[in-house]
Amino acid sequence: MRSRGFSLIEVLIVVAIILVIAAIAVPRFLNSRMAANEASAVSSIRQINTAETAYTIAYTSGYADDLAKLGPPTSGAVDSAHAGLIDWVLGCASQPCSKSGYQFAIVNATGTPVVDYSITGVPVSVGQTGRRGFCGNRSNNISFDTAGGTNCTTPLQ
Repeated sequence: MRSRGFSLIEVLIVVAIILVIAAIAVPRFLNSRMAANEASAVSSIRQINTAETAYTIAYTSGYADDLAKLGPPTSGAVDSAHAGLIDWVLGCASQPCSKSGYQFAIVNATGTPVVDYSITGVPVSVGQTGRRGFCGNRSNNISFDTAGGTNCTTPLQ
């Protein structure tokens, strides 16, 4: 009588093949996720810049110096403290605000009323959620830091 099923060697070969495929696929998946996070970070900085422009037009009191001022109201109507120009993820209660593996903040706000500002977006974990840090300013110039920080010297093309 002949037994049915797989031998131990056959099972081990199948497991080894699956492990080799996984070893190839996982790093590629992580790289594509980091690329998506970086694209989302650039888009978020552009969205914050657009909201800043709308904020200064709507409230004629300069730019917002905090993301919460651009975010939705906690209750009631919109006002200069909660303008409702960005979603609750980017317009969180206290900076930095996390979105898609990046942390965002409005920094270097100068003047009263605020006449200039910068935006930073840095990976939560460099090399895992993103490789580059991004910076923006009121002129809509976006640059990046290849080390993942806020020393943004290379313009985004």
